[in-house]
Amino acid sequence: PEPPEGGWGWVVMLAAMWCNGAVFGIQNSCGVLFVSMLQLFGGDEDKQLAFKTAWVSSLSMGIVFFCSPIVSIFTDLFGCQKVAVIGAAIGFAGLLSSSFVSTIEPLYFTYGVLFACGCSFAYQPSLVILGHYFKKRLGLVNGIVTAGSSLFTVSLPFLLRVLIDSVGLYNTLRVLCILIFILFLAGFTYKPLVSNAKDKEGGKKGKFRFRPEKKICNFSVFKVLSYRIWALGIPAALFGYFVPYVHLMKHVRDRFGDSVPEEVLLLCLGITSGVGRLIFGRVADYIPGAKKVYLQVASFFFIGLMSMMIPLCHVFGGLIAVCLFMGLFDGCFICIMAPIAFELVGAQDVSQAIGFLLGFMSIPMTFGPPIAGWLRDHLGTYDVAFYLAGVPPLIGGAILCFIPWVHERQKLKERAKPIDGETTEKMLENESTMVSDATEKPVKEMESGF
Repeated sequence: PEPPEGGWGWVVMLAAMWCNGAVFGIQNSCGVLFVSMLQLFGGDEDKQLAFKTAWVSSLSMGIVFFCSPIVSIFTDLFGCQKVAVIGAAIGFAGLLSSSFVSTIEPLYFTYGVLFACGCSFAYQPSLVILGHYFKKRLGLVNGIVTAGSSLFTVSLPFLLRVLIDSVGLYNTLRVLCILIFILFLAGFTYKPLVSNAKDKEGGKKGKFRFRPEKKICNFSVFKVLSYRIWALGIPAALFGYFVPYVHLMKHVRDRFGDSVPEEVLLLCLGITSGVGRLIFGRVADYIPGAKKVYLQVASFFFIGLMSMMIPLCHVFGGLIAVCLFMGLFDGCFICIMAPIAFELVGAQDVSQAIGFLLGFMSIPMTFGPPIAGWLRDHLGTYDVAFYLAGVPPLIGGAILCFIPWVHERQKLKERAKPIDGETTEKMLENESTMVSDATEKPVKEMESGF
C-alpha cells in the first residue's frame, strides 16, 4: 500500500519528535553536564581532566551512532515498535545508574555505553517508521520531528543549570530519567503497517515491510556508488562537528569567566537549528532526487566556517551570532538525512542504509571532542581545537559534491538496460517479419502463376 500520508502517522510523528528531543536534547546539552562533572570529579592536580571528562560525552554520542548498524538489523527482524521500547528501557536503566556513581570512570559505562546504547535503539526506529507513514511530505515531517531535539536543546541547558545548582548533578540525572520514561511509552505508537496490508490484500506481501526475510544483514546498499560516497563524505565532515557542543561552554568560561550566561549559546544553537530543520525540510521536498545533497554541502561549508570563527570572537555578542548561523545549518544537515537515504537506496533498504551511515559517523564523533580536550590540556586554550574542528566539514562537503552527478549517471545506466533489451527485441521482431514477408511473396507469385 502507499503510505497513508497522515492519520495515525501524525501520532507517530509526535512520538518520533519526542524521541529526537529526549535523545539529542540530552546529548547536545552535555556542555552543561561537562562543566558540572569537571567541578564534581576534578582536582587541581589532574592535568588531563578535560580530556578524561570529554570522553563521557563523546563516547555517549559515538555509541548512539556506533550501534546503528546493529539496531537496523534488529529493526528489520523485530519491527520498529519492539526495538524502540526495549531501547528506551535500556536507556532509562543506564541514566538512572549514572546517578549513583562516585567517580568519573563508571560513567564511561553507565552514561557513555549503557544509556547511549538504549538511546540508539530508541532513536533509529523513529527515523525508519516515518518513511512507512509518509512519502510526499517526508521532508516536512522529518523537519518537524528533528525540530523536536531543537526544542529540548533550547530549554534543557537552562533547566539543567537550575537543577544542578539547586539539587546537584545526581538528582538532575534522575529528573532526566522522566524524559526517557515518556520515550519508553512513545515507542508503543510505532504500529507496523504490514499487518494492515496483509488484511487488505488477502495475505499478499505489502509494499512496506518491517522484516525483509531475504537477508539479516543487507550489504547490497554498498553496491550503490552514490551511497558509498555519501557514507564516506558524511563521517569525514564530522570529525569537528561535535566539538563545539562539548567544549563551547568551557571555552566561554575560560575567556569571559562567570560574567556571561554561557547557556544562551546553546539556546541560540537550538532555536536556529529548529528553524533550519523546518525551513530546509520543506525546501528539500521541492529539490528533485539526489540534488538534495547540495543542501548538506552548503551546511557543512558554513558549519566549518563558523567553527573557525569561534576563537576570533572576543565579544560575547560575536559568539551569539556564530551560534545562530551554526545552528541554522546544523538543522539543515540533520533534517535531510533520511530523505537523502530514501533517494539513494529506496524505501526497502533505507533502514540498514541509515544504520551503516550512523555507524560510520560514530568514529569521528567519538574521537573529535577528546582530541579537542587534549589540545586544551596541553596548549591551555581551545583556539587551535576550534580552528582544526572547522577543516573536516569543508573536506566532507567537497566529497559530497560528486553524489548528484554519480547518482544521475547510475539512473541513466539503469534506464538504458531495459531500453537496450526492448530495442533488440523490436529488431528481432522486425527481422522475423521481413523474413516472413520475403518468403510469402514468392509463394504468392507461384500461386498466381498456376
